[in-house]
Amino acid sequence: MEKTFAQKVKTELCQPRVERKCCAVAEAYGVLLYAHSFSAKEIRITTASDEFAARLPHLMRRAFGIDFDEPEKTRGVKHSFRVEDPAKLRAVFDVVGNDMKSPSLHINFGVIEEPCCKASFIRGAFLAGGSVTDPAKRYHLELATTHHSVSRETYSVLLEMGFSPKEAQRKGDYLLYFKKSEHIEDLLTTIGAPVAAMDIMSAKVEKDMKNSINRKVNCDSANADKVVEAAAKQLEAIKRIDKLYGLDSLPDKLQQAALLRYANPEASLADLATLSYPPVSKSCLSHRLKKLLTYSPEEE
Repeated sequence: MEKTFAQKVKTELCQPRVERKCCAVAEAYGVLLYAHSFSAKEIRITTASDEFAARLPHLMRRAFGIDFDEPEKTRGVKHSFRVEDPAKLRAVFDVVGNDMKSPSLHINFGVIEEPCCKASFIRGAFLAGGSVTDPAKRYHLELATTHHSVSRETYSVLLEMGFSPKEAQRKGDYLLYFKKSEHIEDLLTTIGAPVAAMDIMSAKVEKDMKNSINRKVNCDSANADKVVEAAAKQLEAIKRIDKLYGLDSLPDKLQQAALLRYANPEASLADLATLSYPPVSKSCLSHRLKKLLTYSPEEE
């Protein structure tokens, strides 16, 4: 089955190796704060991404020197990871500096002081609790967590990085989201998904081209309808004049305009002006055709 755009983004984010210890800690910290469960009793992470599932064990070892309690299990299309061993949990809390006794989670900003660590933190948060819509449909990227304090403090982190997300609440989740394509492109590039950012740019260019073509087609169609409507009125007037007075009653210039229109019922004003002898301007020919609409020999 073909991957969704969000799955492709997460696959790209999992490609860089976990090398610097500080960035490994920051990324793992983002994962934990946006994971299904992170408390003094347990860590539980679930994901449908095979690449993220493969990255997680290496990330936890590099960041905290621990392994998950049980081999990762597969539940349908989702992978599940768990830590309940008190010693392992203590090792994690010692590194991130959070209080195990506190009932609410907060970001320890000392763990993510460097720009590279902030980017790693947001990458981890996105891998665990983020989603992004296919840009061919619309532009929307969000981070969702059940912890209000974590969402508010992540907002501050993003502000420091130069981003201004919107905030919302959906059921039990607190959301930070972006709806402008350029903001999503910049964020994805910053956290390690430049290819996905380019895909959004390409989708935007394609959308703009389609919209431009549609506008032109609609405009051309509207103009064509106007030409047909105007020509029909002119032909009706010419037939009326021919029936009532005869076309010979027309002055030479009006007679030429009438014969041109009668012979070329679908031609545009520009084409008729070119066919005139001698050639005349569009405005001149338009004036003559308008006079036909109300022509009466008595007025000449």
